[in-house]
Amino acid sequence: MVHWLLAFLITFGAAYFQRKTGPTYPLEEDAAVGRGILRVVLHRSHGGEGDQPVVIENAGPEVTGRILWRRYPTREEFRSIELARNGERLEGALPHQPPAGKIEYRVELTDGSRAVRLPERGGAVTRFKGAVPAWALVPHVLFMFAGMLLSNATGIAALRKEARLTALARWTVVLLFLGGLLFGPIVQKYAFGSFWTGFPFGHDFTDNKTLIAFLAWLLAVRSLHKERHARRFVLAAALVTFAIFLVPHSLLGSELKPE
Repeated sequence: MVHWLLAFLITFGAAYFQRKTGPTYPLEEDAAVGRGILRVVLHRSHGGEGDQPVVIENAGPEVTGRILWRRYPTREEFRSIELARNGERLEGALPHQPPAGKIEYRVELTDGSRAVRLPERGGAVTRFKGAVPAWALVPHVLFMFAGMLLSNATGIAALRKEARLTALARWTVVLLFLGGLLFGPIVQKYAFGSFWTGFPFGHDFTDNKTLIAFLAWLLAVRSLHKERHARRFVLAAALVTFAIFLVPHSLLGSELKPE
C-alpha cells in the first residue's frame, strides 16, 4: 500500500510541476494601480470558437486600460484594443485565430497618475485551439495519468525486487498506448488539425516524449523475457518516463506560421 501511495505522490507531483511550468499556464501579475494592488491573470491558451476574453477584476472607477497585441511570431506593429468597463471589471477580447495560431499581447493600465504594463517585459503569448470533445479528452487525460502512475509503481517494484514486474510493465505499455498513441492523436486532431506532429513529421515535444516513453517500456517488456538484468531495463524505463514527463506540457507544441 505504501508502494502505491508513493507512486501516486510522485505522479501527482510530476503532473503538477509539468502543468504549472508549461507555456500555456496562465501568467499572474500584480498591478499597483488605483486604490490598491490588482491581481491580473493573463491566459495563454484559448479553446473553441470566439475571441479570447481579457478581464481585469476589481478595477476601481479611476482605472482604465488597453490591450496591445500582434500575431506571433511576427514583427507586426502592435494593435490597440480599449478595455471597456463593466461594473468593477475591465473587459476586452483578443481576436480569434485559427487552430495553433498565436497572439503576443500585454495589458496597460493607468489611474491617471501612474501607469503599469503587464507583463513588465515582453508579452504573454496565447495559443488558440479547436474545441476537444469530452469523449476524447477525458480518456486521454485518465489513461496518461494512469500510465505515469503505473510506470512509477513498476519502477518502485523493480527496486523492491518484486516478482510481478511482467504484468505491471505490460499494463504500463497498454495505458501509454491508449492515452498517448490512440486518444492523444485524436485530441491533437481536434485541437490543432493534425493527428501527429512529432517525429518524423515535426518537433512537437509532447508527441515525441510520449513516443520515447512508449518505446522505453516496449524494450523493458521485451527484456523481462530475455535479459538477465531485466529489472535494470524496467527501472531505466521508469526513470526515462519520469524525466520526460517533467518537461513542461506543450513545449515546442503546434504553432501556425502567420505567413
